[in-house]
Amino acid sequence: MGIFSNSNQSYQNTRSDSSTTIITAGTQIKGDIKLACNLYIDGYFEGNIISEQEINIGKEGKIKGEITALRVVVQGLAEGSINASRVDIKPDGKVIGSVVSEEFVIEAKGLFEGNSSVKKSSINNLNEKENSKIEKDLEEASNASIDINSENKI
Repeated sequence: MGIFSNSNQSYQNTRSDSSTTIITAGTQIKGDIKLACNLYIDGYFEGNIISEQEINIGKEGKIKGEITALRVVVQGLAEGSINASRVDIKPDGKVIGSVVSEEFVIEAKGLFEGNSSVKKSSINNLNEKENSKIEKDLEEASNASIDINSENKI
């Protein structure tokens, strides 16, 4: 899938989860990208990237900026911040900056320099709300007093 098109045809949304935008080696781009498909970068990109899918930084790829995606796989270099559900640093991959994710995997020979924090998944947030409600109900039940009328006669 390319970024630009010379055709005069109107755009039709033919979104497919298997589509991938590729920035090849030797390409340099500065700016911001927002996309609904996967992105594979083997060139140089400086700016912000927002993807609803996966961003894969190839062995020759370098990104400087903020990345927000469902999943980020780093085989090259990412410098800046990454916010994703899952971040994988592969062998020879390097991340310099901050990572916020539900899952963070650094494979052997992968490098990470910076700060990381775990964000909770929406499932965990729902479980916490349920647990909080249960705890509140239990507390209310233990604080409830039972008034027994001593005038009961047999």
